[in-house]
Amino acid sequence: MDNTTKRELVNFLSEFISEERKAIFKHVLQYRSKHITVVLEDIFQPHNASAVLRTCDLTGVLDVHIIENFNEYTVNPEVALGSSKWLNLNIYNEQSNNTIPTFEKLRKEGYKIIATTPHKNSKSLENIDLSEKSAIVFGTELTGLSDIAIDNADEYLRIPMYGFTESYNISVSAALVLFTLSERKRKENVAWQLSETEHLQTLLDWTRRSINKVEGIEKRFLKT
Repeated sequence: MDNTTKRELVNFLSEFISEERKAIFKHVLQYRSKHITVVLEDIFQPHNASAVLRTCDLTGVLDVHIIENFNEYTVNPEVALGSSKWLNLNIYNEQSNNTIPTFEKLRKEGYKIIATTPHKNSKSLENIDLSEKSAIVFGTELTGLSDIAIDNADEYLRIPMYGFTESYNISVSAALVLFTLSERKRKENVAWQLSETEHLQTLLDWTRRSINKVEGIEKRFLKT
């Protein structure tokens, strides 16, 4: 479907949603971005899985890539509060190990892979270069990222810690990283906004998700 048809479809479907919702879409879309994307490797606790999605929504992240090597990603709706409805969730679980295929796909889309893990070459949140599209990878609650993920990352990101415990909770790590990097990208000279095509597709997706039995309504449009 070309952009002209998508735009006409959005206009048609918009008759079935409220003016208030249309205004919210317009406001939120100003801050949505694919410049920073999130990769979650084997997150298994529903509370954490849901909290990360909520953080992605609130910091303007549009795409989330979920790797299921050993653990299925389960969302707790009471924690997510509907945030997954406004995100593009991409699940990778067809192979025995899905980390490398996920990284390869993201690199083809122009992303550099940044692993969140202590590493001799790790950078701080202030020093990560945001001029390139960045895929931030978070690991499982107990052991962090797999060796495969660490060995195949392009860069490494650390969060300073000054206490006795060895790491932040995954949902806290995601909140710290995404808030800091999202604020940085909006202040720096970085082309982080959605393209016209991405903006239109996202608006269409959100409009569809807001209408009950939208398939039948859309068929009426396509017949005309």
